[in-house]
Amino acid sequence: MNNITFPLSKRATTATSSAIREILKITERPDIISFAGGLPSPEGFPIAKIREAYETVMTHHPKVALQYGPTEGYRPLREWVVSDFKKRGVEITVDNVLIVSGSQQALDLIGKLFIDEGSKVLLESPSYLGAIQSFNQYGPVYNTIPTDEGGLMPEGLTDEIAKAARFIYALPNYQNPTGRTLSLERRIALVKRCAELNLPLVEDDPYGELRFEGEELPGLFALSQQYGGTVIRMGSFSKVLAPGMRIGFIIAPAAIISKMVQLKQATDLHTASITQMAVYEAIKDGFLDEHLPKVRELYKRQCHYMLEALEEHFAGIDVKWTRPAGGMFIWLTFPKGVNTTELLARAVEEQKVAYVPGQPFYPAATEPVTNTLRLSFVTVPEEKIRQGIAGLAKLFK
Repeated sequence: MNNITFPLSKRATTATSSAIREILKITERPDIISFAGGLPSPEGFPIAKIREAYETVMTHHPKVALQYGPTEGYRPLREWVVSDFKKRGVEITVDNVLIVSGSQQALDLIGKLFIDEGSKVLLESPSYLGAIQSFNQYGPVYNTIPTDEGGLMPEGLTDEIAKAARFIYALPNYQNPTGRTLSLERRIALVKRCAELNLPLVEDDPYGELRFEGEELPGLFALSQQYGGTVIRMGSFSKVLAPGMRIGFIIAPAAIISKMVQLKQATDLHTASITQMAVYEAIKDGFLDEHLPKVRELYKRQCHYMLEALEEHFAGIDVKWTRPAGGMFIWLTFPKGVNTTELLARAVEEQKVAYVPGQPFYPAATEPVTNTLRLSFVTVPEEKIRQGIAGLAKLFK
């Protein structure tokens, strides 16, 4: 019963599994130290607060929580998003906010909204694998914008590359996979350039609240209110509360939100009412202001352990790595000729360590980029971080 003997859609036929999800199957082995998963640390889950929130919702509003709701989302939660962004100097209304079932649904809706087969889509190089996988369903052609240690290079957004593109997708804060942060100067240049080109800019910011060093920088949507252009901003409660709740949001011009509401109705009618209400109940009285500093401190400590281990064990090895100011990832770049995809099996079997090879994060490279890898530092205890990095160093030596 393992073979399908009837025709499938082209979309289903060309769909592939996420490279990371396949690697995670290996890492379920208890003897493996895994730096592969991009999972938030369970130590940062506010379990008691979430339990209390669900109990409050089911005690005081059970009939609303268990009923169908509006596609746009639970209005008090949308109003909370409006209020939260107002504190950052961003003026929006509830008509600019759509609640979605995690950032992955936001990516899917953006694909449905903009991409026809053969449409040009612009991405950073490298870019988030989950976005590439989501957009791939709709058959785009990718053009990549070059990056350096400072992230996306706005000057790479030339007239030729931008011609007929449907949108550009970017992660300005602690980018997945590299951990890099876009400077204020580059943010302004990118927003201005997209405004000149009348090119929609999709800002994905799941990690922005996980800053543990440096100053907070204005988001691309905020800058668009000053410099013009169309920015569609994605946000998520997965990294600040818990990913299993699957609650995210999109902020965009009202006309775009209205069209996305129509597309979402055909997908799931609305995001789960009870979960939206529980999220609102948990955060409505300023809980995140007391909770997030603890999460940031945890991630800062974990990142420090890994950077310290890299300095110690990779001394003398020809490799560079990023030094993130937030988020969950460190990106390693080896000399050309090193193939991290081929070495993964040896890392798992010989050193009992797993990582994510960099190759899947490059959607449109003229030739495969094989000399990079991503490490996640948030879910592994200190002693395991040091042991795992020592094992990787032994392999790459």
